[in-house]
Amino acid sequence: MHRRFKKDRTESGGIMSLDKQVYLDYAATSPVKKEVLDAMLPYLTEKFGNPSSLHSWGQESRQAVDDSRRLIAKFLNVKEKEIIFTSGGTESDNMAIRGIIIGLGARLKKEAAPMHIITSQIEHHAVLRTCQYLEKNGLAEVTYLKPNLDGIIDQNKVKEAIKENTALVSIMYVNNEIGAVQPIREIGKMIESENRKRTIRETRIYFHTDAVQATEYQEMNVEYLHVDLLSFSGHKIGAPKGVGVLYKKENLPFQKMIFGGEQEMNLRAGTENVAGIAAIAKAIEILQENKAEKVEAVNKMRNYFIEKIEKEISDIELNGSRELRSPNNINFYFKYIEGESILLNLDLVGIAASSGSACTSQSLEPSHVLVSVYDNPERAHGSIRFTIGEKTTNEEIDYSVEKIKEIVEKLRAMSPLVPEK
Repeated sequence: MHRRFKKDRTESGGIMSLDKQVYLDYAATSPVKKEVLDAMLPYLTEKFGNPSSLHSWGQESRQAVDDSRRLIAKFLNVKEKEIIFTSGGTESDNMAIRGIIIGLGARLKKEAAPMHIITSQIEHHAVLRTCQYLEKNGLAEVTYLKPNLDGIIDQNKVKEAIKENTALVSIMYVNNEIGAVQPIREIGKMIESENRKRTIRETRIYFHTDAVQATEYQEMNVEYLHVDLLSFSGHKIGAPKGVGVLYKKENLPFQKMIFGGEQEMNLRAGTENVAGIAAIAKAIEILQENKAEKVEAVNKMRNYFIEKIEKEISDIELNGSRELRSPNNINFYFKYIEGESILLNLDLVGIAASSGSACTSQSLEPSHVLVSVYDNPERAHGSIRFTIGEKTTNEEIDYSVEKIKEIVEKLRAMSPLVPEK
């Protein structure tokens, strides 16, 4: 049970304590695991050398970076030189998309038409806004595919969108809001088939997937997935914020985004975050231990959560696919009330959840994912995402559903949107 003391001001200005807290926002970030913290601490204290230095302090840090790269390369079934350490998923996504488009553009004649990108309307903003930037600046034209009512991108729609100048397809592996698992392997194999028809190297299509929400629960073998680029982040899997990974297949046309030193195969300048790199490698090592059993346990907990909410609360709808769904994701539309009001009331009883992506929580705009899937801003405004973790318990879920039911009943009693009986 994730519990801590939360200090709140009473009306008289004093402090009251709320000692029961349930964390149901793992898709936003996860707690750093103890073993991960232990792995990174030496590189914040006695093993503090710059990995580019030639002396023993520096080489000690270099060894940690090299060992971490080796472990992650094995996890993805790729070459060590194909792993680039970044500051997180957002940088990895930006680097993948801009790196390919700008790098490929440098190989082609200036008078060539802008390259074509295929992506989806439900991508993380790290992908969407990068594509929009390239589009706005005349560096690419972009097709944004609409998902079906399960939140799934149809691979046939991807194929239909391919044009002569298509250079990149970027489809996320698992949607961060509704947990919909996309057919990445099938899309990858289809793109490979299309590429066999293209005899000129510069006209081949490259395939990127944002796997930030997939790393802990899905198959990450790149050969199985048939992708050229893949992004993931540390803080979703028990490592700290501020470290991520980009897999980039060797010999791709690629332009680095950060200039300076020659770190990361001369593709990403800047002194490596050694402690963070050691941490993300340790987190990857841990998640591989009994992975199938862990996935099954979380999946069972998710189903218990969904079934209990559906039994206890009326006028609700599950957002996203029931079958093709990440094991940790529960996202419900609560009719007639605002999701923000639900969240504020949940926080008062010690429950952390989300109304969408944590990266856009300051925005008053409805979830672009739910609007795209359902064409209904009202549904987007009335939806809540709960995401669980390996240590979530039945007790926590029982407490949460009890409180959610109380809050929903209270808010509906005040809502003018509830139809008269």
